[in-house]
Amino acid sequence: MKNLLKQWNQLSLVKRIIIGLIVGIILALIAPEAAKPIAIFGSLFVGALKAVAPILVFFLVMAAISQHRSGHKTNMKSIVVLYLLGTFLAGLVAVVASFIFPVALKLGEGVESISPPGGVVEVLKALLMNVVDNPVNALSRANYIGILAWALLLGLALKNVPDTTKTMIGNFSDALSQVVRWVISFAPLGIMGLVFDTIATQGIGSLLNYGQLLLVLLGCMLFMALVVNPIITFIGIRQNPYPLVFKCLKDSGITAFFTRSSAANIPVNMTLCEELGLDKDNYSVSIPLGATVNMAGAAITISVLTLAAVHTLGIQVDIGTALILSILSAVSACGASGVAGGSLLLIPLACSLFGIPNDVAMQVVGVGFVVGVIQDSAETALNSSTDALFTAVAEFTQWRKEGKEIIITKKK
Repeated sequence: MKNLLKQWNQLSLVKRIIIGLIVGIILALIAPEAAKPIAIFGSLFVGALKAVAPILVFFLVMAAISQHRSGHKTNMKSIVVLYLLGTFLAGLVAVVASFIFPVALKLGEGVESISPPGGVVEVLKALLMNVVDNPVNALSRANYIGILAWALLLGLALKNVPDTTKTMIGNFSDALSQVVRWVISFAPLGIMGLVFDTIATQGIGSLLNYGQLLLVLLGCMLFMALVVNPIITFIGIRQNPYPLVFKCLKDSGITAFFTRSSAANIPVNMTLCEELGLDKDNYSVSIPLGATVNMAGAAITISVLTLAAVHTLGIQVDIGTALILSILSAVSACGASGVAGGSLLLIPLACSLFGIPNDVAMQVVGVGFVVGVIQDSAETALNSSTDALFTAVAEFTQWRKEGKEIIITKKK
C-alpha cells in the first residue's frame, strides 16, 4: 500500500485528475446507486476551494499592495484591456456564428422562481454596491468585487507601516497559499465525485434535443480558445502561442470544467501563475479580478441563446443591432457571477434589446439550465483559463520588450 501511494503521488496532478475522471464515469455508468456516497467528495472539494478562496484573495491582494515597491512596474492596465477585448470578441464570434448557424428553440412553459436583473443599469448598480459592501459580509458571501476593493484600500493604508507588520501579513498569505495546495492535492477525488454526481443524477439523454444549440455554443468557445486567444497571444509575445495556450487550458481549464466556478478556480490559477514565474504583484490582483470581469464564455452564452430566441420568434436582426448585442453581451457578462449558471440570468437583459418579453426570455433561461451540464462547464473552463492566459501574455509581452527570454515551464 505504501509503494502504491508513493507511485500515485509521483504522477502529475493532471494525470491523477484524468484517472479520477475515468473512475467517476465508470462508477456512474455501472453502479450509480452503490457508489452514490462518493458524490460527497465533489461537494467537499468545491466547498473547500470556495471556502478558502475569498480569504486567500483578501490577504494576497492586501500583501501585494502593502509591499509594492515604488517604481516597480505592473501590467494591470494591459491585463484589463485584454480582459475587455477578449470578452467583446467572444460576443462578436457568437453573433457571427449564430447568423451562420441559426438555432431554433422549443419554448414551452415559463421558468418559475428565478428573478433576473431588470436591465444593464441594474447590473452596473449591483456591481457598484458590491464595491462598498461590508468587508465581513463580502468575505462571507464571496463577493470578490468587495473583497478586492477592501484589500486594495487596506493594502494602500498599510504601505507605510513597519516591515514587521508587512511580514506578518505576508506570512498569513503564504500560509493560506499552502492550505490551498493541500486542498488542490485532493482534486482527483473531488473531480471523481463531481463527474459521478453529474452523470448519475442528470445523465446525457436530456441533452440530445439540444444538440445543435450545444454545438454552436461549444464551437464558439473552442474557436475562442484555439483561434482567437492564440492570435491575441501571438500579437503580444511574438512566438508560437500554443504551448502557453495549451498549458493554461490543461492546468486551469480542466479543473474549472468540473468545478464549474471561476471563483473556486482562483487558487488553481494562482498556482499556475506562480509556476509560470509571473510577478505576484500582478497576478494576485488580476486573477480574482478576471474571475469577475473576464467572461468570454458568458458573453458567448448570452449572445447565442439570445439570438436563438430571436430566430425562433422570427425577429429580423440587422448588422447594427447585432454589433450592439456584442457590446451588450460583453457588458452583461462582466456582471455575471463567478458561480455555476451565473451567466444564464443575464440572458433577459440581451433579450430586452429585441423587445422579447420577460416570460419568454425566462423560458430561454430554462433551456440554458437544461444544456448547462456541458455548456456551463465549458464556459467556466474558457473563462478561468483565459484569466491566467491574459495575465501571462501581458507580462510576457513586457519581457519581450525588455529582451528577456520567455520560457513556458513544464509541470513537475
